[in-house]
Amino acid sequence: MISEPERTLVSDLPRHVGKTVSVWGWVNTLRLQRTMQFVLVRDHTGMVQVTHRRGGEDDEVEARLERLTSESAVRVTGRVVENAAVKLNGLEIVPETVEIVSLAETPLPVDEHSGLDHRLDWRFLDIRKRSPARLLFAVQTTLEQGMREYAYAEGCTEMHTPKLMGTASETGAEVFRVGYFDRNAYLAQSPQFFKQMAIAAGIDRVFEVGPVFRAEPSFTSRHSTEFTGIDAEIAWISDVEEVMDFEERMLTHAMSRVADRHGEAIRQEFGVEVVVPRTPFPRVTMAEARKILRARGWDPDGVKEDLDPEGERTLAAHIEETTGHEFVFVTHYPVGLRPFYHMRAPGRPDLTLSFDLLWKGLEVTTGAQREHRHDVLLRQAAEKGMDTEPMRDYLDCFRYGCPPHGGFGVGLGRLLMVLLGLDSIREATFLFRGPNRLTP
Repeated sequence: MISEPERTLVSDLPRHVGKTVSVWGWVNTLRLQRTMQFVLVRDHTGMVQVTHRRGGEDDEVEARLERLTSESAVRVTGRVVENAAVKLNGLEIVPETVEIVSLAETPLPVDEHSGLDHRLDWRFLDIRKRSPARLLFAVQTTLEQGMREYAYAEGCTEMHTPKLMGTASETGAEVFRVGYFDRNAYLAQSPQFFKQMAIAAGIDRVFEVGPVFRAEPSFTSRHSTEFTGIDAEIAWISDVEEVMDFEERMLTHAMSRVADRHGEAIRQEFGVEVVVPRTPFPRVTMAEARKILRARGWDPDGVKEDLDPEGERTLAAHIEETTGHEFVFVTHYPVGLRPFYHMRAPGRPDLTLSFDLLWKGLEVTTGAQREHRHDVLLRQAAEKGMDTEPMRDYLDCFRYGCPPHGGFGVGLGRLLMVLLGLDSIREATFLFRGPNRLTP
């Protein structure tokens, strides 16, 4: 049995000048002239020109190159030759054999003029054909790796919490109901309760990367019905500042990794400069944020309790103008805007020890110090008119000694969206899920 030649990546070709190699990839473009055949072959590391002089009727290489179509999968074996006239690193491959692994149908269903929705219908081709789309997932990998590195270094235990729940989490709103044998189950809209159970179990620091489901009928550029959440929970804290400190250091570490590994490629493909933030991030209370915004003409009637997207963008612009910082924590949200399990501020029972993190005007994080005292949790739930019976398992965690703790959740897609300057979270996701999209 004849073994196949070992694969050589396009990025490694400069080390193989004068040698015979085998490149495996896709046909990017074809230029089949009367005497010469030029084929650009692309793999995940780059592109190389295959140059062949036609040999006539018995030329098998000529015949196979003539059969090729755009995006066909091929194996090309040949000699790497220097040619200063070739724009692709001054190298080309003179082929000895060409194997058509899989012939692509024509015409292709997407091209450079296709709109986003149509490209999402053919996402595998969209990613394969566009180098920025492929780079996005390399950046995602590094960003995730950087956050994990920091969490591990800080003593976090990585957990994998259930995504099927017997009762609707928190208020019961915005959850997907699914059939579960002879009863209903619900897809978890947050690992929040399970993270707190881990804290009550004596695991001091918890970290998770996993799917999150939100049954929001929202069609904005920043919402999706399923996304990847990055969650952390920290026990034995003195105050909510420790939680914000943890997050800002984690993000700074991860973005430093991205800048080192992909900064130049991001600049070339997206026209964006990766700015590694300095710590600490600016902090403003919700009351201060409203005051700043109203001085800039936002909500002149004073009726908005929460920040809307316009308010978030305006506040972020103000912070960048005054501090030069792209990030800002907005803290101390009113009780009416936060869940019952957020701890109240000392001496201000109308405010919570909670925060959102805005990056360039987009909310990427929600976090808080949690209420860890069972009697206070029951009282705060009653204030919101909640039935605590469905949450009995959760509330039981606080009956037998639970340390003070806090945490946050980050949307990975939103981080990538801001980092790369994308217009929509749909482009920051492999296979987007929204109210009108369940395929592919």
